[in-house]
Amino acid sequence: MNISSTTLIIYTAICFIGTFIGLIGVFKKAGFKGWHALIPFYNLYIWLKVLERPMWWFIFLAIPYLSIFMLMLMTWKTIRTFGKTTYPILILGTFFSWLYIPFLGFSAKEKYMQRKALPSVRMGVVKTEYLKNKKEQTIEKTKAREWTDAIIYAVVAAYIIRAFMFELYKIPTSSMEGTLMVGDFLVVSKAAYGPKIPQTIVAFPFVHHTLPLTKYTPSYLEWIKLPYYRFPGRTQIKRNDAVVFNYPDGDTVILERQSESYYAVVRTMEKVFQQPNEYAGRYYMSDDGLHQYHELILKYGAEYYLGKGRDVVWKEYNVIARPIDKRENYIKRCVGIAGDKLEIKNTVLYINDKIAYIPEKLQHSYRVYNNGVGLNNTIRQKLNINEEDFQEGIGVDYACLYKSQLQQIEGFRNITYIEPLIDTIGSCDSDIMPHDPRYCWNKDNFGPILIPKAGSTVTLNDSTLQLYKRIICIYENNELEQRNGKIYINGKEASSYTFKMNYYWMMGDNRHNSADSRYWGFVPEDHIVGKTAFVWLSLDKFKSFGDGKIRWNRMFRKIK
Repeated sequence: MNISSTTLIIYTAICFIGTFIGLIGVFKKAGFKGWHALIPFYNLYIWLKVLERPMWWFIFLAIPYLSIFMLMLMTWKTIRTFGKTTYPILILGTFFSWLYIPFLGFSAKEKYMQRKALPSVRMGVVKTEYLKNKKEQTIEKTKAREWTDAIIYAVVAAYIIRAFMFELYKIPTSSMEGTLMVGDFLVVSKAAYGPKIPQTIVAFPFVHHTLPLTKYTPSYLEWIKLPYYRFPGRTQIKRNDAVVFNYPDGDTVILERQSESYYAVVRTMEKVFQQPNEYAGRYYMSDDGLHQYHELILKYGAEYYLGKGRDVVWKEYNVIARPIDKRENYIKRCVGIAGDKLEIKNTVLYINDKIAYIPEKLQHSYRVYNNGVGLNNTIRQKLNINEEDFQEGIGVDYACLYKSQLQQIEGFRNITYIEPLIDTIGSCDSDIMPHDPRYCWNKDNFGPILIPKAGSTVTLNDSTLQLYKRIICIYENNELEQRNGKIYINGKEASSYTFKMNYYWMMGDNRHNSADSRYWGFVPEDHIVGKTAFVWLSLDKFKSFGDGKIRWNRMFRKIK
């Protein structure tokens, strides 16, 4: 069930209005003035008095997003003051407070169970005189119940902090090496750009898309989907920010090959049956090991038809769709923002026709020739060369290096020559977007291309459509059709298109070992998760704890 933005706004308004109307009755039963519930901020003060909670709770009520948890906690406590202690009532009553709090406040049968108070106002100061002759009614808690309540409070608070304030992530690949290293643990601020409302709300807490101890079982249900909404943030996405986002190509996933793009696998499979002789001796890796494309060619025959690659993928694997907030989390550098013109010439990135910012540890691939003695393990560790970015050969090594590493290696006596590995102009790479022969681009020579901005309009023809087709169809949910040489959007002939969202261009600092926007295109604003803040822990997976596994010099380092 998809809920529209209008419906969500109306429901949120009803929740607040209904809850505070219900507090009119609750305040009266507690011995306070009912109309106090309608005075902004002051109603929170009285509410804390009703619950007999310390005034320092106001600190948490004032913290953005954490205040959501505090209001839920106060609602929970309010329900308990009426003697409702079973978890089904507490949980449902909290989430449907706009119905349940008015019921408790105005039903003659529902009794307020904490000690009553008579407020008297003198010189604007509220004083409370307790009725001494009334026996205080209390709700007994067992130790087990106290622990259970504490765990529930902690889980809800942690969930809200994780969803709206910050989250911890680990760097699994070398795509941002050496700015971010494999094994870095990051703090990512979701409040920086403004946190998104979780769209898939029926989900197992604190896991992403797969249940623990299972291989493929989803951790979420799609019965209820909330629309995209982002709260105001402290700042906007700027060029060169290191950004965490939901992987755009991850809307469809091959469960047995989750580390690969579904669309890339389909494109490759299409080539396999278009050119069976070329792929007959090639291998591919799946969860259950190494396979030959020849096996698939024999199984499904050499006869080709358009779309056969996709059909084979769906027959061979388990393919699923994932909602935006349950797609893989990627981290890259935002090199281009909405409205920018982007181009790459011989590995040099240009934004709006000017050379873009060059990260201090920007990496490229090199072929390193030697006199028989290459870059051994000791040298690689000393220079912080990632083992995943290194391949040893006979008389030649292959490595991804940044400038200072390259300068040191050039001075080694055993190194005879270093050759940069650059794709030349005119060398077409079908893995590079838009995956169309009319655009003969590669990872080192790309564009120019315009990054879409909300409200901007682009002229559509058969050529430009290839650049923006995915935006129009997938990200902005339009029906797109081409027939008789004409383009139709939502059934109407179209010669242009106006974008609804802002888009961004993400690239890894390890430019030759990064699957980024060059391969799968633009990142929509509704996929943005947060801004990287700092590294709080860094572990070298190739070392033991006794051999310097903890990279102490990287801890609490701000990301640039």
